[in-house]
Amino acid sequence: MNSIKKPELLAPAGDPEKLKASVLYGADAVYIGGLKYGLRANAKNFTVEEIKEGVEFAHEKGVKVYVTANVYARNGDIGGLKKFFTEIYELRVDAVIISDPGVFAVAAETVPDIKIHISTQANNTNYRTVQFWREHGASRVALARELPLEEITEIRRRTPGVELEAFVHGAMCVSYSGRCLLSDWLTGRGANRGDCSQPCRWEYYINEKTRPGEYMPIHEDERGTYLLNSKDLCMIGHIPELIAAGVDSLKIEGRMKSVYYTAAVVGAYRRAIDDYFTDPGLYRAKLKYYLDELNKTSHREFTTGFYLNGGSAKNMQSYDSNEYASEARFVGLVINYDPNTRFATVEQRNKISSGDVLEIITPTGERFTQVVTELYNESGEPIADAPHPRQTVKFKTDKPVRYFCMLRKI
Repeated sequence: MNSIKKPELLAPAGDPEKLKASVLYGADAVYIGGLKYGLRANAKNFTVEEIKEGVEFAHEKGVKVYVTANVYARNGDIGGLKKFFTEIYELRVDAVIISDPGVFAVAAETVPDIKIHISTQANNTNYRTVQFWREHGASRVALARELPLEEITEIRRRTPGVELEAFVHGAMCVSYSGRCLLSDWLTGRGANRGDCSQPCRWEYYINEKTRPGEYMPIHEDERGTYLLNSKDLCMIGHIPELIAAGVDSLKIEGRMKSVYYTAAVVGAYRRAIDDYFTDPGLYRAKLKYYLDELNKTSHREFTTGFYLNGGSAKNMQSYDSNEYASEARFVGLVINYDPNTRFATVEQRNKISSGDVLEIITPTGERFTQVVTELYNESGEPIADAPHPRQTVKFKTDKPVRYFCMLRKI
C-alpha cells in the first residue's frame, strides 16, 4: 500500500461546533460557508471572525479549511465577492470552492494566489471540462455525482496535474449535479443561491388531467408517493475502487446535519480509510463495523449512486417514505472530564436519566457502554432526569473520556 497515495477525507462543517467535530474525529480537511455566497444558506455558517477561529483551530491540528462560494451569482453579488475573497485570503484559508465562471474570475483577479476548487455544482462530467478548469488555474475539480467509476478512471488518466474530488456519503439530489429549479418555482427559494426548500422530499400525488381524482397506481401508501426522493449515498464499502479510479479527495455531504452525525460519519470513514491502508483484509473484515456506525446516524436508505453498474440509476429512489432512520439517539457530548473524580461534564441534547445505558464513542474510534448510576446538575445537586435542551449535567464514567466524546442511546 506504500505506493498508493492515501486520499484526503473531506468533511462538512455547518458551524464552528461541527468544524471541531470534523477535525477531532479525523478529517484531513473541512469545507465551510460564510454568511453569503455558499449553497447552504440555512446552515448556521460562519462569520468572518468564526472563519478566523476555525482556521486557527484546524491548522493547529494539521487540517485544511476550504470555503464555499459556489452560488450562481447575480450582478449585485460581484462587489461583495471581492471583499469576501480578500477577507478570507487574509485569514489563510486553504482554498475556495466555486462553480460560477464569473465568480472564478473575480477570485482569480482579486486574490490570484488563492487555490480554487471547482464545485460539483459546475457539472463536471468529462475530462475536457476538467482540462479546461486546470488550464484556467483550478487546482481541484469536484466531479459530478452522476459519473460511474469507469468514467472517473478515464478522467484521471487524461488529467494529470489536477486533484479530483468525489462525494462518497450523504444526501443525493434528484436534479442533475444539484442544479434544481423546482424549489424556486414552488417556493421562491433559489436552490442555486443556497436556499433550497427540498421539494424533492415532499409527498406527491399524480393523476391524468382529464380524470380528476383518479390517481395513477404508482403510490406505495395512502399518503401518496415520494416520487423524487433519493436514497442517501454510502460508498464506505467501495473505498478501494474509488482509490483505484484516481479520486484524491473523498467528500462527505452534510453541513445541515447534527454535530453527532458529523462526528460519527467522519469517524467511520476515518477508520475505514486507515484500516484499508494498514491491511486491506482488515478493512474487509470490519465492513460490518463501519456500516453499524453509519446506521446509528440519521439517514435514509443507502445507495451506491451512479458509481457502480456503469452509472445506472436503478434503485436510487425511495418511493414510499422520506423519513430518516437511526439505530441510536444522540443524547449529549462531553465538554469536560476530571480524571481525579472520573466525572464527565456533558452538554445534553436529548433527555438523559439516571439509570440510562449509554454508548460513548470517542474521537479515536473506541466505543463502550456506560450506565448512568447517578446524575447531577451543574451545581452538583442530584437529579433524576435532564429533560431540557443543552442542559449541563455530570456523572461518573467507568473509563476515561475526553472532550467531544459523543453519547448515544442504542
